[in-house]
Amino acid sequence: MAQSLALLDDLCVLVGEPLPTRVGIRVRSMSGVERVTFPGGETAVFKYARRPFGREAPALRSAYRRRLPVPAVHAVAMQGEWVGMLMDDLGTPVREADDLDGVAAAVMLHAARPADGLPRLDGAGLAALPGRALEHLRRLRRVDGWTECDDIETMLEKLSAVAEARVQGATLDPFGWVHSEFHPTSIHIGAGGWHLLDFARAFTGPGLIDLASYHGNAGTPDPVRLQVLLERYVRAGGHEDALAVRGGLAAEAWALGWHRVWVAEWSMEQAVRWIGDPAEDPARIPAVRRHLDDAVRLLRV
Repeated sequence: MAQSLALLDDLCVLVGEPLPTRVGIRVRSMSGVERVTFPGGETAVFKYARRPFGREAPALRSAYRRRLPVPAVHAVAMQGEWVGMLMDDLGTPVREADDLDGVAAAVMLHAARPADGLPRLDGAGLAALPGRALEHLRRLRRVDGWTECDDIETMLEKLSAVAEARVQGATLDPFGWVHSEFHPTSIHIGAGGWHLLDFARAFTGPGLIDLASYHGNAGTPDPVRLQVLLERYVRAGGHEDALAVRGGLAAEAWALGWHRVWVAEWSMEQAVRWIGDPAEDPARIPAVRRHLDDAVRLLRV
């Protein structure tokens, strides 16, 4: 990709190194992660991304200043809507993260003072998500997309109608730094210990969103499994209000339900603002439909 080469060239000027060799670790249409090796043998990780994934560097630097276990960022370069950075190479993971690793990482992250400048998602922000998703749907329909989605519209209208009641308790602790892409793959466990990765979508908000995301969203939500994770989180030092009733719902149902709304709205925003490729709609629409169906059930709409 020519854009990534231009970014890497600028980064090499900033760190005073010649262009390195490159090996892809994870490369996608709007982002990429590569391991680079300079002529002297030193290695680094080169990460690049297009908006809206371009705010990771300041979030990582803020986390590093707060002594959170994250890779150090050595240089940042911008080319139009693209951002690239060179950061520590943590090496090959020695094992995958498990639930106890996730709990330990979440406790440490949520205890840290949030970074200035992060987007904020409080109760009002959560309550606005169904309405924002409805506006995305209307825009998609105006360009002849998402035409057979009356059920999605109905679910969003129902969620919007109950949102004010269901967001109650959104600012109970843990409220602060939210990783937002918090999965086992975001925890790198190497020979030198564990580190948190992938802060591109970090925000200030309910920490339960992190815990609800940890087991992924590809399958059916499992409130019992999340309840166990929340109990482990509290025992490990997380705030006891992580188990508190919110919006008239058990904490695990509240967290999973609002996480699915958040995921659905984000996916629709991508379709409207960042990707705009109708070829992706056949895969995106069923996923949004499934997330909203889960949310309707979990939030007792």
